[in-house]
Amino acid sequence: MSNLNVISVRPQWQQELAQSISDPSELGALLRLPDNWITQNAKARELFPLRITRYFVGLMRQGDIHDPLLLQVMPNQAEFEQKEGFIADPLEEQNSNHAGILHKYKSRVLVILRGGCAINCRYCFRRHFPYEDNHFGRTQLQQLVELIQSDGAINEVILSGGDPLMANDDQLSKVISVLEELPQLKRLRIHSRLPIVLPSRLTENLAKRLQQSRLQAILVLHANHPREISSTLKDALEYWARHGITLLNQSVLLRGVNDSADTLVDLSEALFDAKVIPYYLHQLDKVAGASHFAVSDERARELERQLRARLPGFLVPKLVREIAGEASKTPL
Repeated sequence: MSNLNVISVRPQWQQELAQSISDPSELGALLRLPDNWITQNAKARELFPLRITRYFVGLMRQGDIHDPLLLQVMPNQAEFEQKEGFIADPLEEQNSNHAGILHKYKSRVLVILRGGCAINCRYCFRRHFPYEDNHFGRTQLQQLVELIQSDGAINEVILSGGDPLMANDDQLSKVISVLEELPQLKRLRIHSRLPIVLPSRLTENLAKRLQQSRLQAILVLHANHPREISSTLKDALEYWARHGITLLNQSVLLRGVNDSADTLVDLSEALFDAKVIPYYLHQLDKVAGASHFAVSDERARELERQLRARLPGFLVPKLVREIAGEASKTPL
């Protein structure tokens, strides 16, 4: 009797992920960008690799080197500039007592569930993070359980990364099942940029699994510009909202990307149309290689004043900065 080959079909999001772009020249060709501009900036991928989905490239404007979506992902020669105060570990996360687990806030514990991501944002505060030393596996899961059981103040787990949605649905379900057994936990929060650049990652299967959980599920997205909220993404988010999952968004204020009141107003409106509440507007974490994205505190506060004048309060994200060692985000 002959052996039958079993063919495993990958979910759509994994197929799309496998087709991601890592070559600046390919990105330039797809967007019809000037060759000399690509060559001038491509060297910066030595500092931090280029990685972007074809879906997200499809949201960018052809031939526009100032496109706000492009600027977030394209290597830039400005990343070589060494500016005082911009360091590799601005939030002092790299010396955690438990690999892959960060207990910075009293009632919450954060897990670096996956080191990889579908997009390498040039301003990422973890662009220098040693993910290879912070693998999250069975040992770390047991350490997480023991940490939670030893501290009755912890009632929420945050799945982060990298990007936690790089784990597949089965892997996530196993982690959720373990956490559900800890009676002190109330909430499970997932922080992810993946749906913005790969809406197919918001699977019906995962939405249903989270709906069935006794833990209140919260998905915190990371969108910075209104053009990132496509009709495809909106449909997926509305499906998740119908399954009882709370949807929030946090943005980073970025020079040349979203440092205008019009852009931020449009972003808040687009998010709410997709059932997402604007949550935080972060001042840039001062990570080495990202100083060209910095916006002054004075300008940030002025933008917030303009948002308050133009939007209802529930659509105005909290303007904050994260300071290493502080017990919470710091309002500006």
